[in-house]
Amino acid sequence: MQIADVRIRLVNREGMLRAVASITIDACFVVHDIKILERDGELFIGMPSRRTSEGEYKDIAHPINQETRNQLSEVILQHYKEALAASAEQSEQ
Repeated sequence: MQIADVRIRLVNREGMLRAVASITIDACFVVHDIKILERDGELFIGMPSRRTSEGEYKDIAHPINQETRNQLSEVILQHYKEALAASAEQSEQ
């Protein structure tokens, strides 16, 4: 699996949500609305989900093994950190 593109949209809100990401896989498949969350100082990703009639949230798309989840997480969080640094640098100017 090759992640061809990662786009990060920083979110200025209270709570756990820090940003939303979109990724392009193998230059032919896009996944939008991957959430970048922070809890207890730890960053992690949340896959796109929808609310069921019972009020639970179910993933719409997700990795089927831990290796793929780790790969996605590493790439997305690295791009998030770069976007955060670029935003901070831009604010200083």
